[in-house]
Amino acid sequence: MKKNLVGYRFYILALVFLNVGCDQISKDVVRKHVAERDFIQIIDNHFILTNIENTGAMLGFGQDFPPILKMLLLQGLPLLVLLILLYRLLTKTNLDSFLALAFAFVIGGGLGNLIDRIVYGSVTDFFQIRIGFFKTGIFNMADVAVTVGVLLILGLSLRKKKFAF
Repeated sequence: MKKNLVGYRFYILALVFLNVGCDQISKDVVRKHVAERDFIQIIDNHFILTNIENTGAMLGFGQDFPPILKMLLLQGLPLLVLLILLYRLLTKTNLDSFLALAFAFVIGGGLGNLIDRIVYGSVTDFFQIRIGFFKTGIFNMADVAVTVGVLLILGLSLRKKKFAF
């Protein structure tokens, strides 16, 4: 049983670090090679690469908060929640594999953006999708990881009557 527990924890931590790594590498490339507020059309006007520094949370929420409130709400609280989620994920070994994967994506994406907030004081966002009337905000790989994780959690929760985390 101990070997399975070690393997499970390795799987979870590898997924978390893979998400953080992909996010941080992509942001580093954008910071180094894309000028701030540049507008690069990758696929016509449908897939855009840019470089925006977001000092708030999603869609700029909280960017005008006082510094101490920003630190508490955008750094302290997310760090606490992510550490609790990671602890629960590492200690609750009977989770469905897809649910564990989903939470690892959410945690990895959350940590990726949290690293930016702590190290740089802002989060680097750089992708935008525009297809017909569908237009996203500007996002990054951490946002993709969190979104994929949340959608997977929602899908699994609709499929199953009940799961405990």
